[in-house]
Amino acid sequence: MPDTVITTRQLRRTVLIVAALNFAYFFVEVGVALAIGSVSLFADSVDFLEDTAINLLIAFALGLSAHRRAVAGKAMALIILVPAVAALWQALAKFGDPSPPDPLSLALTAGGAIVVNTVCAVLLARMRAHGSSMSHAAYLAARNDVIAGVLIIVVAGITVWTLSGWPDIVLGLVIVGLNATAAKEVWEVAEEERLAAKALAGEDID
Repeated sequence: MPDTVITTRQLRRTVLIVAALNFAYFFVEVGVALAIGSVSLFADSVDFLEDTAINLLIAFALGLSAHRRAVAGKAMALIILVPAVAALWQALAKFGDPSPPDPLSLALTAGGAIVVNTVCAVLLARMRAHGSSMSHAAYLAARNDVIAGVLIIVVAGITVWTLSGWPDIVLGLVIVGLNATAAKEVWEVAEEERLAAKALAGEDID
């Protein structure tokens, strides 16, 4: 029992640190995204806000039953779709004027995002086995953000070469796909947890 309590406290402390890091960098990235008109950076900035929400939910849901944790996991799967919808809206809005964002600002901001998300992913990788779908949701979100950051830097290089805004728009749509995939994976893990909770309670599994 003491080990479980310590592990739970460690998880709560970890997710609160991760939430704080994400919330702070959200303001940095959204400010730059709006200033340079970047679809991919805007989508990535909303990811930071999404990660903040997920980790705060984990911190408050640790004392819940397995069934309620599964419900929280499904709620997080829906939260992960928020940046996907935001990126899609931003991409469609820019179809009529695909002007390129500033490549240097794009690359530097994405580089900072990679640093923040790598730290978060490393912290959460140690904890994702504890807390089930909730920790899994947080880890997937951080992992996808690292991937998105690397892709944004690649797009910055392509933008220098092509002087086109289309690579940025296309990457925004790629981030939509990343978040949709993560949402599906989290939903499936939460559903497995719900079925396990019903089995332990002796209920019929539907």
